[in-house]
Amino acid sequence: MQLDNRKKEVLHAIVDDYVSTNEPVGSKSLIERHNFQVSSATLRNDMAELEHLGLIEKPHTSAGRIPSDKGYREYVNSLMTIDELSPREQLEIEKRIDSSVNEVTDLIKNATHTLSETTGFVSLAMSPRLKKSFLKQLKILMIEPGKALVVMVLSAGVVKDKVVRIPNFLSDAQIMQISGAIEKNLTGKPLDEITLVTVETAGKGTEVPEPLLKQVLYEAYAAIKQADELNIYLDGEHRILELPDFSSLGRARDLLGTLSDSGMVAGYINEMESAREQNPDDSFMIRIGQEITLEGLDDCSFITATYNLTDSVSGNIGVIGPKRMLYSKVISQIDFVKKKLNKEMQKFT
Repeated sequence: MQLDNRKKEVLHAIVDDYVSTNEPVGSKSLIERHNFQVSSATLRNDMAELEHLGLIEKPHTSAGRIPSDKGYREYVNSLMTIDELSPREQLEIEKRIDSSVNEVTDLIKNATHTLSETTGFVSLAMSPRLKKSFLKQLKILMIEPGKALVVMVLSAGVVKDKVVRIPNFLSDAQIMQISGAIEKNLTGKPLDEITLVTVETAGKGTEVPEPLLKQVLYEAYAAIKQADELNIYLDGEHRILELPDFSSLGRARDLLGTLSDSGMVAGYINEMESAREQNPDDSFMIRIGQEITLEGLDDCSFITATYNLTDSVSGNIGVIGPKRMLYSKVISQIDFVKKKLNKEMQKFT
């Protein structure tokens, strides 16, 4: 789409004014706020052309105009400039992301909370995709007869555990023997290459009766597979209710209902990440309004960035907010939180 310089300036001004005021923008207010050196009639002609192109639209109750989804997209793609946060803003984020945590999960939750507080929107993060990480340690610890804890340490610095059921008749010594055999034979193997067959093969040679051994090996396999399950961490859902864009209870309910389905949200983020991988130069994935296929988010913008735990293990962090957001600011905030998260992740690898 080719716009001349003045129409670009007009669209830029309409987006900026609507974001700041939440009021439709008219030609008169554009001249007053932005000192356009043209008449109101000329600006009205420019706005009519922008409306014809589908970049702005007229609400039913006003003579002014607001950006359309297409207009926001043009703004994000072509008109917006992303400025760095001020040193004070950077310091505030660094102070909020507590570097004293001892687990990757706690660090991700911390960063998610910080991003919500910083932007004033709903923030979310997806746990690292661990398929390409490998098993470093696996221990099976007896809790009580019939119950054990499977603890796994992965190459990405992530610790996972799961309580499993085991036969009541097994002793501590037998459990340790099975655990040692699995660890010895599977250490260094990528998670996505570990199957039930490889776990059963790893456990062969122990002196445990086969029916009991098979049950423990299956539980160990299930724990290993669960380690790669993707988790969604949400923060700041209550902030939706504080935004004028979601003053309608029905609109807020639909959005919060969708966010409560973590599996659906995780699937959508995976789709966004797959699209980003096809365009590796894109630092952010931005979906606006009708571009979002999740129900209840057609009045939102969804922005995510990729953080890295290792070169081959990554996750996503971002925000969901109204289309009427200060994109340049929000993107710079996400970017800085992501960089801080990447830096803190290094101590776990």
